[in-house]
Amino acid sequence: MEHDSSSGIKMMNQEFVKLNCFDGINDQRWKDKMMFLLTFLKIAYVLDINQPAAEPKEGDFDQVKATHVKREEDELLCRGHILNSLSDRLFDLYSSIKSPSEIWNALE
Repeated sequence: MEHDSSSGIKMMNQEFVKLNCFDGINDQRWKDKMMFLLTFLKIAYVLDINQPAAEPKEGDFDQVKATHVKREEDELLCRGHILNSLSDRLFDLYSSIKSPSEIWNALE
């Protein structure tokens, strides 16, 4: 049986509707579930501050630029998933922060 990422994401979206809203109380359970989701979507790497985006250089400009664009898209997606799972109070508090890693660290 073939498996492609779009069918996996569709399945994950249906299953992760059960992800509880983070309200500051159920922090470890929420954090583990969120990290699992972000890892499955292959975007958890953007939370690692020790893995900065590479800057384009003369010889490899196109490849590094494509990597940079993908990282920006992944950061936006990661930020959206994190904010979407917060309670209204926490969403209002953290929605002005643009970096998903800053939001993640602030929630710890």
